[in-house]
Amino acid sequence: MFAVPVVLLALTPFHASTAPLSPSVRTQLKARGFWHKGCPVALSDLRLLTVNYRDRHGHLQTGRLVVNEGAAAPLSRVFRKLFRLHFPIHHMHFSDFYGPAAGRPRDGDVTASFECRQAVPSPCNGGNGTGSWSMHAYGLAVDINPVENPYVGCGQSRDPTTKRYFDRSRHRPFMVTRKARGAFASVGWGWGGAWIGDTKDYMHFSSTGH
Repeated sequence: MFAVPVVLLALTPFHASTAPLSPSVRTQLKARGFWHKGCPVALSDLRLLTVNYRDRHGHLQTGRLVVNEGAAAPLSRVFRKLFRLHFPIHHMHFSDFYGPAAGRPRDGDVTASFECRQAVPSPCNGGNGTGSWSMHAYGLAVDINPVENPYVGCGQSRDPTTKRYFDRSRHRPFMVTRKARGAFASVGWGWGGAWIGDTKDYMHFSSTGH
């Protein structure tokens, strides 16, 4: 037998597809509170985006995100770039975020997009809501590996286990890299880690940068 050349492994084809939300997916989103009447986007304007990604071991995985219809094509290009960069993603299966709570990853390190909710206040301010919709409520934002890329304000985070990732000068696996930021910037999306002031949302990318 011959070993598979490394170059062939590097050329593993990327796959992306987009589909309207199935009746089953719509039911799950409503039953688990991810969408409800009054949300700023209709279920008919959301899409299920399926993409390949590489896990912590570099193995090929199939991830699914619920995104705005207008974001599906740009995000397909973003995840193609991340795949080619061998950027690792911890969890991105549909059930990891939208499935029954008991079956979701215990570490909470899930990459996801749509969730009909208010924007989360800075850890500097405290509280649970801001009174304005998050870009996630439109399906126009993605949070990448949230444990390694925390939402930080005034030297604190809502998740104390993320403290070791506050220092962004030392790169660790799953942390957002310059090239990963470039993948989102190539489709015009901004990064929460570039916000001015004491509050940084290192996991957060959105179509408006907010």
